[in-house]
This record gives sequence, C-alpha cells and structure tokens, in this order.
Amino acid sequence: MASVAQEQLVTITINDIELQVPKDELIVESVKRLGLEVPIFCYHPRMKPVGMCRMCLVEVGFKQPDGSVRKMPKPQAACTLPAGDNMVIYTDTEQIHKDRKGVLEFLLINHPLDCPICDRGGECPLQNNTLAYGPSTSRFIEVKRHLPKAYPLSQYVTLDLERCIQCGRCVRFTEEISGDAQLAFRFRGAEMQPSTFQLTDFESKFSGNVIEICPVGALTSARYRFRARPWDLETKPGICTVTPCGTNIWFDYRGSKFIRINGRTNEAVNEEWTADRCKFGHDFYNDPARLTAPNKRVGDEFVRTSWSDINKEVAALLENAGDSAALLLSQSLSNESLFTAQSLFNQVGSPHVDSRSTGDFLDSKSRAENLFGGIRRTPIAELEHQSGVLVFGTSLAEEQPMSFLRVRKGWFQRGMKVVVATSEPTEADSFAHTILRYLPGTENFAAAAIASALGTPAASGVNFADACTKSGLNEDHVHAAAEVLKGDSVTTITTHSLTSSENGVAAYHILAGSAASHNQAFNYMGLHCNSAGAHLLGAVPVSDQNNTKSILENCATGKVKTLILVDFDPIDQTPFRELAESALESVENLILITAIPGTAASYATHILPMALPAEQDGTYTSSEFRVQRMAQILPTPGESKAPWRIFTELQLRIKPGTPAFNPSEIMDEIAKQNPDFQGATYSQLPKAGFLLPQSNKPFDQQAFAGSFPKLA
Repeated sequence: MASVAQEQLVTITINDIELQVPKDELIVESVKRLGLEVPIFCYHPRMKPVGMCRMCLVEVGFKQPDGSVRKMPKPQAACTLPAGDNMVIYTDTEQIHKDRKGVLEFLLINHPLDCPICDRGGECPLQNNTLAYGPSTSRFIEVKRHLPKAYPLSQYVTLDLERCIQCGRCVRFTEEISGDAQLAFRFRGAEMQPSTFQLTDFESKFSGNVIEICPVGALTSARYRFRARPWDLETKPGICTVTPCGTNIWFDYRGSKFIRINGRTNEAVNEEWTADRCKFGHDFYNDPARLTAPNKRVGDEFVRTSWSDINKEVAALLENAGDSAALLLSQSLSNESLFTAQSLFNQVGSPHVDSRSTGDFLDSKSRAENLFGGIRRTPIAELEHQSGVLVFGTSLAEEQPMSFLRVRKGWFQRGMKVVVATSEPTEADSFAHTILRYLPGTENFAAAAIASALGTPAASGVNFADACTKSGLNEDHVHAAAEVLKGDSVTTITTHSLTSSENGVAAYHILAGSAASHNQAFNYMGLHCNSAGAHLLGAVPVSDQNNTKSILENCATGKVKTLILVDFDPIDQTPFRELAESALESVENLILITAIPGTAASYATHILPMALPAEQDGTYTSSEFRVQRMAQILPTPGESKAPWRIFTELQLRIKPGTPAFNPSEIMDEIAKQNPDFQGATYSQLPKAGFLLPQSNKPFDQQAFAGSFPKLA
C-alpha cells in the first residue's frame, strides 16, 4: 500500500509561544492559530500575497544554537513571509506599534475622513484598524487631495477615488478569481487609481465581490448607497434562490424590508463569493406590486376575498377534476412546497404536472441515472481538484457561476486542463486548453465525435470524421481534447439547457454514458435553485405527453379545464408565447399562486398570494444535489401564505385528515418516501448542507450501448 504523504511541519515561536505549523505557511495565517491578529489591508487569504500596504509588519528573528534570537534588521510583512524552522515572530512590540501607527498615518494623509457619509462606516477595516492601532491625533494640517466622488464603474459598483488606499484587492480579484481582468491600476504615484480599460463599464458577472473585499469605502454598492447603516440592519443567514448553486448569503433587512445581500462563507459551495445575479437580484422582495390578499374574478374585475372562500372554490374545481386539471410550477419553490403540490395532484388524480419552463425533451425516465445505472457526480468543491474538465453546451459563468469559479481556480492554481465545447463563445474560453466550437444545433454530432475520440465502446460505430464534419469541428482539436479528458479524475459539466432540443437530448445520453464508460463523473446541473428537488420529488412528468408544452396545448383545445400556475408565467417564461396566450385564453379556470402578478394574471379567475423564499421556512436542493435550509427571515406580507401551506389546506378541503403543521414535518415525510433525503431532516441537516447520496448501482454498459443514438 502506498504511504500517505505527510505534511512537513516546522517549529516557530510567536510572542514566546512555540507551535508547529506547515512549512511555508504565511505568518499572517500562523498567527491566527493562537487566536491572535495581525492587521491587514491588501492581504486576502484566497488571493496571492503582494505585501502592498505594509500594515501587517512584524518583527522576525531566528533562534541561534546558543538559544539566543537574532532579529532581522527591519520589520517584515507577515502576509508574504513563509514559516521556517526556528523562526521567532513578535506581533506586539513597541516597535511594531510605532510602525503600525506610521503606516496608518500615511494612509490617512490623503483619506477624506468622510465617515459620516461613507456607506462603509461601521464596517470599515480602515476605520477599525485606525481605532485599534492608529495615532490618537492627526498631525496633518495641509490641504488634502480632491478627486471625483461617486464615479459609477457600473450599474452596481460606485468608485470613490479619494478613499482608495491602492491595496489592489479589487484588481487582483478580477485577475485571479473571476478571470475577466476588467480592472487595472492606471497612472502612477498619487494619481494611481483602479479603473476599467478605456473607462468602459465594469461588466463582470462577479463585480459585486469587489465591494465586499474592499477594505475601505472606495468601492460601494450603487444599490445600497445611503439606504441604511450597518447598525440599522438585522442580518440572518440565507440561501440564494436566484441562482442554482446553493450560494450561501447574509440577508440584511431593516424592519420588514430587504436591504442587501452579502456573501456568506461555505467552503463546500461558494467559499465566500457571490454572482451579481445573486448579490443584486433580490429586489423583488420590495416590489410594490406584491399581492397581499386572495382575489377572485367577478366579471371584468378582481375582488378581494377570504382564504376560506377561495380555498372552498378552488378545492371544488379540483375535487373531481381528474386529468382535466393541470399544474405548472416553478423550480424555485422549496422541497416542501414541491412535495405537497405533487401530493395534492396525486390526490386529484392528474398526471399533468411539470416544472420545466422550456418544455424540454428529456422526460424524467430518460435521466442517465435511471437508464444506465450509477453515474457519479462531482461536488462543486471538488471540481478544482480534477485533472480535466469538459464544459459542454453551457455558458458556465452564466448558468453555474460557482462551478465556473471552481473550475477556473483549478486551472489558475493547480494547472487543471479545461476543454470547452460550445456553439458560442463563453467566459471559460479564456482559460480553456482546447476550444471545440461546434455548429449550432449539432450538439449530438459534437458529443459523438468526443466519445469516439475517447474510445468509448458504445461509440465504436460512429464515423469520427463524419461526426466532426457535421458538427464543424477540427479533427486534430477533438483528438487534443480527448488527450486532456482521459483518466478517472475527469468531469463533464452540462446543464438542463442542453436538453431543450432533440439533438441536445442525444448529446446528453452520449456524454453521460461515455463518462460512465470511462469511470468519469457527469454533472448534469439545473438552472434554478431547486431543479434537482423538482426532479427527485416528482414535479416533472412521467412522459413528455404531459410536459409544459403538451399541457398548454391541452388547455388550448379544452382538454384541460383547470390550470394552476405556481410562481410561473408561461407567457413570460416559455419559448412558445403564442401557444401560452391561446392556452390561458381558452382554459375555463386559471388559478394563480404567485407573489408578484405577471402577464398571466390578466387571464386568471383566482389569484392566491404566496410567500417568497425568505418569508418562509424551507429547504432547497441545489444543482450539486446539496440540501440546505433557509429559515424564515422576513415577515409574510399581508395574508400571503407559504405554498406548502396553500397546497396542504386545499388537500384538506378535498380529503380531511391530519395535516402537516410545519415544514419540518413535511421533510420527515419526504425522507420516509425518499430514503436519499434521510440525512436532510431538520434535526439532522448539517450547517453546510447535506449532499444527497449518489447511486450505488453498477453502470450498465449494455443498456447504454443499446440506447446510443443512431446518428444520421
């Protein structure tokens, strides 16, 4: 058996306390092991150290054979100093106190000291370090520099040049983490400033992170400016329900109003980063059009009614409806809401249930896990440790932002090789080892060419040259990609958008089976915060005779007489707008369960107001199949109710029984019916979330070969 590599340790002394730390660990991190602090500005643990601000100075020496300590002649920056054997560090000497005061005094010479009007006031590292380590009074009486105030870098980020201390965190973030490199330092000396090239808009999909890592008030949120002070806010942990990755967030609110989103650390998911869609995409909580009471149509108008009356009417419509009733719902609902919705329609006796807005061609029985047996997935945190990754048919930064950051980190820090196969340019192209640009609509041939080049047994009948020609791929490029994608430590990543066409479904089958044939991972990732939960809990049809498009067609022809839409508007959210309009005009009873009315509301007969995710307790299954819980943060506005409660009350109207009184009881029932969720009950759910177990069934090579698409 091969021996496990041991981490080399060295012995150092910090403030006369001896301890062992990993060799070459930065001293700024070693100090934390003792619960001590070295003040910092430019240093960030997720970026390369640069030693620009000199705030982290410490005295350093080395133990001599006679036991004495020989100090270095000058203080050293703890953020760039690697730990070595017999090193002695002092963080709290008179000289260090003097040095810190000097650094802060220089920083404050040109700082405007406009804390009373700065949005960073109260949570500013410069402010905190000045109070803790800085001079008690200022000796500076000269006129300070004046630069443009509140310069808009983008619609989200505002730059105040007077406050910038030139730490470089924002610039380094765009170079090392997001990879778009849109920010750079321009000019020299006192004129040095971070800005975009040629003063264009800062269009990064991750621009909001620079606001959080800025150690002063130089970069602030255009959405948050002058709305509140930190001490005015209440902060609770939450989960992003705008993106599919399960991003952990801090949800800041004042009274009952949402104020802002900040990233919350979860090393297993998003580290501490957010996508702009997440950070700036929650304003719907304050939408003035929020519904607060049930309404029903009387003639050409909507009239406010009671929950008792509207539940009675809706239950009467569903009670004997059978397959003349249909349900279209959002994949952003909680697990508990999806489960109770499905339970209600099982009771009604209708198979017409779908949560896929595209009406895609991949039905629930066509998932690779069911067709071919166990196909393993790679958790988001492990993507950076792969030897190779194939990104197929998706803009990863747009559809899976946290997976994008992990894949890029693997390339940037570990030299991981990435193959990008898409029909359009994407952000991942900038660090791809090989780019395979196939012709639009030829996903099946592109996937077949890759499978053939990898030597996948089921692809033995594929004409490699013909597949390359039809997909527009260069044969040498495909072979180069195949060399990267050999071995066990390889993951193929695609998303549900791939299966929105028949050729995409064929590509899905090829990629999934090919990955399993080579004992590789295959990540087929959803586009909404609970797409995985919707599939696992049955909120997708058993066949595509009951998908979104078919349901709308049946509404248009009169076969479906009662349609329920839950947080879903087929006119605004599907690619077949004309069909949706015809369906909603034709259906006899249109019941909307929603928080903010859309275009479909004008066709409704009944409208039931629902609570949004932060206004209820519930769990969500992210695109990596991680179940996480978000407890209620905001009060529910007016008479709104959580969707799970609405479905439970309707079910009781149709068939009296003992209801679930809270989401915890519903999750217990989910776990009983779906053993994979047993570790996700509220009493057991870990703080970092519960990763659902993967299939332990062996891969069926014969089943895959039998279903391998015949490519014309």
